Amino acid sequence: MKEIIAVIRINKMNETKRALADAGIYSATARDALGRGKGLVDLQLLKGAERGYEEAIAQLGQGGRLIPKRAILIVVPDGLKEKTVKTIIRVNQTGKSGDGMIFVSPCMDAVRIRTGESGDGVLDDV
Repeated sequence: MKEIIAVIRINKMNETKRALADAGIYSATARDALGRGKGLVDLQLLKGAERGYEEAIAQLGQGGRLIPKRAILIVVPDGLKEKTVKTIIRVNQTGKSGDGMIFVSPCMDAVRIRTGESGDGVLDDV
């Protein structure tokens, strides 16, 4: 099993849900999130702040605003990992800064609360 966390633009959420459902991936959890990537940090200011320049430290504190995003959490059998990741990329890739990130981690188990059933059987089919 794999746990896939995708952080995407808010306006791409409905299109992403539809594309995942069309790909046979129906189960997901979504949350509001705030974040920023490295593209919003002025590296020259960062270097100046690391060297202790007060002006750089003051300016760095003004930048780097957190941007509203959506975080989607999906747990899939190993066989659906590539399909899930490719679907999310296809829908969300604009080529511009802020398209988002996908994190993939191993997931040891999943348990359906209603029945107590566990393992791959509680996930979307391959």
